[in-house]
Amino acid sequence: MKSHALPILCMLLALAGCQAPAASDDDAGFANPLVRQRADPHVILHPDGWYYFTATVPEYDRIELRRARSLAELGKAEARVVWRKHASGEMGAHIWAPELHRIDGKWYLYFSAGRADKVWEIRLYVLENSAENPFEGEWIERGQLKTGWESFALDATTFAHRGQRYLSWTQVAPDGSKGTNIYLARMDGPLAIRQPAVLLTRPEHAWERIGHWVNEAPAVLVKHGRVLMTYSASATDANYALGLLWAQEDADLLDPDAWTKSPQPVLRSSEKTGQYGPGHNSFTTSRDGKTDILVYHARDYRDIVGEPLRDPNRHTRAKAIIWRDDGMPDFGEPVADREAAKQ
Repeated sequence: MKSHALPILCMLLALAGCQAPAASDDDAGFANPLVRQRADPHVILHPDGWYYFTATVPEYDRIELRRARSLAELGKAEARVVWRKHASGEMGAHIWAPELHRIDGKWYLYFSAGRADKVWEIRLYVLENSAENPFEGEWIERGQLKTGWESFALDATTFAHRGQRYLSWTQVAPDGSKGTNIYLARMDGPLAIRQPAVLLTRPEHAWERIGHWVNEAPAVLVKHGRVLMTYSASATDANYALGLLWAQEDADLLDPDAWTKSPQPVLRSSEKTGQYGPGHNSFTTSRDGKTDILVYHARDYRDIVGEPLRDPNRHTRAKAIIWRDDGMPDFGEPVADREAAKQ
């Protein structure tokens, strides 16, 4: 990989009296954290050459966008507030997990929100912007994205596969049974799903039930003949961890039997690297498209005083994905924090 050649390049440049080039997003290592105090990160590399970033802010009161020409520059990029919570009623509390998507020539922000008077009555909502640039134009509220039943729901993501758009999200089951599950449905346009939705995964393993019974935050990557879906499990402290589902790319994705679930987490806390509670990821690539990148949040300490959701220090981080010979991803360990190289 390019990172292995960098020391030799630096020696040659030093002998020539030149400086080494700045690290790029094609290098295996990132200067982590990328963005401080931003959880549930969502990053896309748009054809216009910008990385667009949005995430949960610690105040849970607004949606921000920022963009940069490299992942490394996101932390210093201007954070533009494009929407704020309502003072009363729906969309008035717990503004969580925004995702930015470009669909049919328009921009959409999918996010979760509670009511101002009932903060845990959380549902899925959508904003729409018809401008070419998501920092311009008007973000219009398109209301609640209905899932077919009313219960605690959050963490919607959308993806297109083989000409069909899908929505995946987290919700308490229609019968009110314990825990949050992950569901999948076809979409009829960007604002509605087609019934019925199917259950893909529920918290069934011990590592998914620590603190809370949780499967949440699906993220999708199609690679090497498979549709891969990561998700997060357990409470949002050091027990938070990343799980993995996968299906063959030509399978019927609405058939639960087409999916295989890893019995163990694929990314979890590491005392070795000093990273705790890695999860709620998105996927992007290097600018040349050759390196797949996992963008996620984690803390750099294990012990939290009080409610973990009130601790603001879930920072956005990134690491290159290693692909095994069988075409499956190896997420390894969450990488240790590393400062940017000084030039």
